[in-house]
Amino acid sequence: MLVLGVDTATDFAVVGATADGELLREVAIGPGPDGRPRHSEVLLAEIERTVEAAGGWPAVDRIAVGIGPGSFTGLRIGIATARALAQAHDLPLVPVGSLAALARGIGEDRAGLLALPVLDARRSEAFAALFDRDEQLWPPFVAAPDELAGRVRELDVSALAAGDGALRFAAELEAAGATVVPPDDPVHRVAARNVCAVGEVAPEAPTDQIQPLYLRPPDAKRWRERDRRIP
Repeated sequence: MLVLGVDTATDFAVVGATADGELLREVAIGPGPDGRPRHSEVLLAEIERTVEAAGGWPAVDRIAVGIGPGSFTGLRIGIATARALAQAHDLPLVPVGSLAALARGIGEDRAGLLALPVLDARRSEAFAALFDRDEQLWPPFVAAPDELAGRVRELDVSALAAGDGALRFAAELEAAGATVVPPDDPVHRVAARNVCAVGEVAPEAPTDQIQPLYLRPPDAKRWRERDRRIP
């Protein structure tokens, strides 16, 4: 099976393709010189380059798209692009949790530890989940670092944490008993190969039912509610 994988939950636009588990092409495009993510600029072009390297659209069996949690704007761009391409090429679309994809990478070298993927949610919060290989023990949630550390402290088995949120809150996680992967390890980024791996076995879904996993209201909504409270 040839899977095209896309994820835009973080500041990186991630695209790749695998055929029966073998990586054909993978790329992760980070923010531009101004520090802003470049999803809208690079995503479609990188998808087309990846599909060309994989043998063209007729070779693709399904598209796997990361649904978050993560950046509101990034997720909207990634999911809308994947939907449009799935419809245009009459391909099944598979939703993949971005934390599940991150956990897949952690699981490759975790030596019996639980996999704790943690993404920076901004606002001094983290998105996290907990996995034991392919089994999800904690569904995705958003929490302040002390709350996350409290949950980690209650575990009976140690956890191996990775992701930009794990790096940001490394002190709290390690104090709670988790092991944080060294900062220079690429496992801290969602990898397209892992989006493809999870997407290869995940159930298909109607394109109009695939929605971003936000976990909290967008800033614009919070600002509107704040403004209503101001006399």
